[in-house]
Amino acid sequence: MIEKKLDRAITNFIWNVVEVHSQLENIHSSWAGLLGISKAQWLILMAITELDEGRGVAGIGIANKLRVHPAFVTTQTKALEKSGFLSRRPGADDARFVLMSLTSKATKELEKLSKRKLTLNSTMSNGLDEKTLADLNTALATIAKNARLAARLLAIDVS
Repeated sequence: MIEKKLDRAITNFIWNVVEVHSQLENIHSSWAGLLGISKAQWLILMAITELDEGRGVAGIGIANKLRVHPAFVTTQTKALEKSGFLSRRPGADDARFVLMSLTSKATKELEKLSKRKLTLNSTMSNGLDEKTLADLNTALATIAKNARLAARLLAIDVS
């Protein structure tokens, strides 16, 4: 009986994650559209915003954050550079690594969206306080770690 309840709870969780993912995809597409870029390029800008500590971000860091292949990041960041949204330069310590940073154009465009983004975040978190969100993020991080392990176990079982 307990196993069936747990299975039902996990199934409900999965469908809720699918719904949230779908809505976030729509939101990312809308933000990207406002800047005239693709959803993937929007996510790259968001990853750089999150990861850059003033020295730029290597493509591998962006790829790891977004869970995509580094070659995809290279292609998309070259397009973003052509659009004037980011700059690419060789790393000072190792020229094999290209470091990327937002340009002033990107910073200005993202700043224009910041008030709308705060309003949207407020709408999404309506009814949840900071502690609840922190607890949820902790639980989701644990589930993500366990899901990576489960995916590996399934891959071993399938092969």
